[in-house]
Amino acid sequence: MTTAAVSVPEELSARVPAEQRGPGLERDAVRMLVSRGTEVSHHAFTELPGQLRAGDLLVVNTSATLAAAVDGWIGHARVVVHFSTRGDSARGHDGRWAVELRDPDGRGTTRARAGGPAGTEVRLPEGVRLVLEEPLAAGSARLWWARVPDEEDVLGLLRRHGRPIRYSYTERDQPLSVYQTVFALPSADGAGSAEMPSAARPFTARLVAELVSRGVQFAPITLHTGVASAESHEPPYPERFVVPGTSARLINAARAAGGRIIAVGTTAVRAVESAVGADGVVRAEEGWTDLVVTPERGVRAIDGLLTGLHEPEASHLLMLEAVAGRAAIGRSYEEALLGLYLWHEFGDVHLILPDDNPHAEHCVSNCR
Repeated sequence: MTTAAVSVPEELSARVPAEQRGPGLERDAVRMLVSRGTEVSHHAFTELPGQLRAGDLLVVNTSATLAAAVDGWIGHARVVVHFSTRGDSARGHDGRWAVELRDPDGRGTTRARAGGPAGTEVRLPEGVRLVLEEPLAAGSARLWWARVPDEEDVLGLLRRHGRPIRYSYTERDQPLSVYQTVFALPSADGAGSAEMPSAARPFTARLVAELVSRGVQFAPITLHTGVASAESHEPPYPERFVVPGTSARLINAARAAGGRIIAVGTTAVRAVESAVGADGVVRAEEGWTDLVVTPERGVRAIDGLLTGLHEPEASHLLMLEAVAGRAAIGRSYEEALLGLYLWHEFGDVHLILPDDNPHAEHCVSNCR
């Protein structure tokens, strides 16, 4: 089976967070599919420490999730505005936001509606006006650059009137705290992610402490994610990221000592691979990345990946295939479907580890 052939039944959507599925459960009460090449095994997420070894390093995203969905109106029609990405210029934030307009359906939102034309005005709470200026990318009708003419503090508006972005496969609205990971840190400028870097959601402070006690290291990076683009078959668009010097040194030292570099989430892969040179050395880097990790490009610094389960049309699947190979990912997703694993941000996770078989179809070192 290829990942392109995967069809995810509706009943495999995770509708509520793990801790709300039964008494006494915590965030870590999810399942974990572990793959090494085409070999697959089934575990509880709490077994993660047993799958790693001393000297391994986990790269984690510290971006906090914003309450990025706000109700608005175009004429008499109600819309939901998803504030995705802050625009920047050489002098800092330029007052623009990349936004997506969606039609409400009482259960989160339906598919995105086409934005535009330029000059379209969206009325927001408190009398704030949002004006669409131009598409984010040529030929794209979904995401638009928009501006609030009176320079209203959008982050303040989100704090007062926003809620986490929710899609209709979930059961109900949740408080923002449900969408924050244990690694989330507020940024100095108030920026954050439009959607949760969800691969890290199952981690608890207790599990982190156990991993550290076993000699597993952590390297924090930041990548502020925009709205998901899977439904439109779009590649990821530019996102802001920071790989601090201390984290770059940790990654390089762990690699030199024989440790495996495991990214927690596709956002961590994108950030680290945007900061690695052709020599395989990771350096401190920050700014915007438009990198799309594909099997053709390969990976230079990442050995493995902990991630959620992605829809078949998601561009993230190309990244997974870059790490593990197409056959391995196809086999894993076949097992996930047979095993009734849960999809989406509240669902189960997939740990992709290097194949110890030197004759495997694919190994990361071939891409360095």
